[in-house]
Amino acid sequence: MNLSDSQTAGGSPRRISAMEAVLHHLRDAIERGDFAVGDKLPSEAELCRRLEVSRPVLREALRALQTMGLTVSRTGKGTFVVSDGAAADPTFGDYTASDLLEVRRHVEIPVAGYAAVRRTPEDLDHLTHLLERMEQETDTTAWVAMDTMFHLAVAQAARNPVFRRVIEEIRDALARQSAFLNELGGRREQSNREHRAIVEALVDSSEQDAVDAMAHHLVRVESTLTTIVRPQHRTAPSTEDEDHA
Repeated sequence: MNLSDSQTAGGSPRRISAMEAVLHHLRDAIERGDFAVGDKLPSEAELCRRLEVSRPVLREALRALQTMGLTVSRTGKGTFVVSDGAAADPTFGDYTASDLLEVRRHVEIPVAGYAAVRRTPEDLDHLTHLLERMEQETDTTAWVAMDTMFHLAVAQAARNPVFRRVIEEIRDALARQSAFLNELGGRREQSNREHRAIVEALVDSSEQDAVDAMAHHLVRVESTLTTIVRPQHRTAPSTEDEDHA
């Protein structure tokens, strides 16, 4: 399977990963009806052979299909198709994307404002160091871990333990969503820029700028998520698509 270009939220082309290529291939097959609702997907070994990818790559793609509501994995039985279209509201761990976004709007946006006026020099040092590490990190798993640490650190800077407890509660779901958006939406560089805007507002002690920066960050998260799960509306497979299958 050959890698191909995709589009970032800003419209510029980017090289997609092997996992994305596998996911797009399987999603297309399900949405075209090659695998109907109720059908069992071929075994992992068979899919790896057909698509010429490793097991870890395939398993990431299968997890993404399940997150999108297209399939379900049944222990000892395999992966089954449960829908011919991606769910508009995917689930990350115990929470749906819409539930997460609703809570984050009501918590993280005002938290950023509080952090701008309550942060300590130690908070700023920690956030700046964390941001610098994130901007240099290329491994998705490591970056996602730091992403959740970043949002916890902003909550810590607000000097209200209840805010941090709320973020702790949704931390696993946030990490799952972050990985999903970075693998399929090419969000890492954009997220780094948005995080830097938040930190700069905290450095300037600007409550309004911090609120605006966090609000913009969450809008971009929602926009990328919507783009990923939007129906693909393929008309007919092209010759190039067939060559890449």
